[in-house]
Amino acid sequence: MTAEIIGAYATALCLFIGAGFALVGVIGLLKFNDPMTRLHAPTKVGTVGIGMLLLASIVHSVLLGETSIHESLIMAFLFVTAPISANFIAKVSIHRKACETPPSPPLDDTWSTLIAPETDQATDGGTQR
Repeated sequence: MTAEIIGAYATALCLFIGAGFALVGVIGLLKFNDPMTRLHAPTKVGTVGIGMLLLASIVHSVLLGETSIHESLIMAFLFVTAPISANFIAKVSIHRKACETPPSPPLDDTWSTLIAPETDQATDGGTQR
């Protein structure tokens, strides 16, 4: 096998994986009921699916001998902005009370640490979780 054939197979595989993630994301967007669960499907498409489609474009352009950094810049911009936009959409959904409000943290000093409260240590026999 030559490098061109291997590159063509790699391009086709990346296109297939990217299209598969896009299809799963669209189905998830249509099927999920809650805005917070509906948000999960397109964020995966935005990162993995579009990333694979851009990777296919990179591999194909390298095979043609026309290297470009446009795809890499798009991929970097996408990987930086997709989580931030998903976080903002989730915050808007919580503030508009369009979803179930997350529970408040417990009123002790251990809710954000790995230290188990003393009541849990008594029931665990003193072992850390």
